[in-house]
Amino acid sequence: MGGHVGGEVASKTAIKTLSKLQHLLDTSEIDLDSKEDLYLNMVHEMDSEISSVSALNSDLNGMGTTITALAILEKNVSLLHVGDSRCYRIRSGKIEQISTDHTLVQELLTQGRITHDEIADHPQRSMLTQALMGNENIQPVLIEYPAVNGDIYLLCSDGLSGVLSDLEILNIVKKNSLEDAVGLLIDGAYQNGAPDNVTVILAQVSEDGAEFDAKFIGAANE
Repeated sequence: MGGHVGGEVASKTAIKTLSKLQHLLDTSEIDLDSKEDLYLNMVHEMDSEISSVSALNSDLNGMGTTITALAILEKNVSLLHVGDSRCYRIRSGKIEQISTDHTLVQELLTQGRITHDEIADHPQRSMLTQALMGNENIQPVLIEYPAVNGDIYLLCSDGLSGVLSDLEILNIVKKNSLEDAVGLLIDGAYQNGAPDNVTVILAQVSEDGAEFDAKFIGAANE
């Protein structure tokens, strides 16, 4: 969470905790209900670890991070999400945001109290309604999609989505390889005045598995 004390520490803590639990996903024998429980428990484990780290250092009180994670396993794609980092899907030349921002302005938009045009200038546009902050008050979202050959998934921090439009993102991804697109997206974000750290991950579903490329600029990458 850019601008918040200990945001980088919280992000690294979440990533390290998720990495330790990753081996639990590497099984084709797990049923859907068990997989859902496993994913959601992972989020609460990350939240608990952030609480433990924060308790050891008073300077880190109130630290937090968002989490947007994607698992491409066999015939399914699983999206796990808390916060305002985003997941987009690019299919048949079109881009779609498949995560929902956990922000105050998104709630106001859903309730019909503001319009899309009012979001950019709203004074509380960056206020999160959910994040991993070690307070156990989280409701992670888990969504399953069928894996479709050729689909491209983009995971990014708000450092990217806050300064590049969906159309700008789509044009960069369509015209370049995954590796080149990652660098161009980050360059474009900073050229457009990204005020925060920028993280970008691209993954493409293929019949042989998933192809990934990622780049982290000023963000946790451990």
